[in-house]
Amino acid sequence: MSTVNNTTFKSAVFLLTGIPGQEDVHLWIFILFCLMYVISIVGNSVILFIVKTDPSLHEPMYIFLSMLAVTDLGLSIATIPTIVGIYLFNSREISFNACFAQLFFIHLFECTESCVLLLMAFDRFVAICNPLRYASILTLPRIAKMGLVCVLRGVAVVFPLPILLKRFQYCRANILSHSYCLHQDVMKAACSDISVNSIYGLFAKLLTMGLDSLLIFLSYMIILKTVLSIVSHTKCLRALNTCVSHLCAVLLFYTPQIGLSVVHRFGKGSSPLLQILLGYISMLVPPLLNPIVYSVKIKHLRARIIKVFIK
Repeated sequence: MSTVNNTTFKSAVFLLTGIPGQEDVHLWIFILFCLMYVISIVGNSVILFIVKTDPSLHEPMYIFLSMLAVTDLGLSIATIPTIVGIYLFNSREISFNACFAQLFFIHLFECTESCVLLLMAFDRFVAICNPLRYASILTLPRIAKMGLVCVLRGVAVVFPLPILLKRFQYCRANILSHSYCLHQDVMKAACSDISVNSIYGLFAKLLTMGLDSLLIFLSYMIILKTVLSIVSHTKCLRALNTCVSHLCAVLLFYTPQIGLSVVHRFGKGSSPLLQILLGYISMLVPPLLNPIVYSVKIKHLRARIIKVFIK
């Protein structure tokens, strides 16, 4: 019976899911997603180019912004193949090894982006609460080490996920809930006990995004306390204004991530369409809007972008 109902990861495939009931408009959905991808890739690439080529932008805030752009590019590139395959070629199949590789890179870039957002919060914390020591604390070698720690933490936390998933046997109806592979989605297709994966997945989420979001919240509580103690109303608003773009990036990243995690773990009776939409929002919206938000809010960066395109 087990050989009939189960299959090993070496000989099977997963079936990815588009938007149910919208097969007739797949081409239009592809055009929409393609436009979003183009804007995301071009926007983040422009930010990287400008920061690299303009020596006046070789400052901690812009270097952290470059790190954010790299993770956004990685997140976009990791999901492009399967989403394009579904909506342009109606190709839903993905091999187990390709699926495990995709979920590794998706979760790696998510974990790294969470860490980068924490570093950006630390940058704002030092700039506002200890401005006299800003240059001595956030030196270029120290920033490089902080970025490396973010990547290594992500690899260390995410690397066990595909290894744990490969231990399982999977039912033949390996239909996933999204157009790409996620750990919490793939493990539900297993015919084995997934307790270890479920516990480790929750632990990894709390250790990375949970801890990062808590530290970001605490840093902004201290920033707010410091800003409110400033006598000058103009300086108070100016200090808060430097945090607006980062706060937008934090909300864009964490809100759909938290919603998707809650739906996957506790929303057994929730609408499949809700899972799909939250998944697309979490994967596509932050890389799309982050460069737009920063370009609009940071005057110096906006001026450089305009100068590049006018030339």
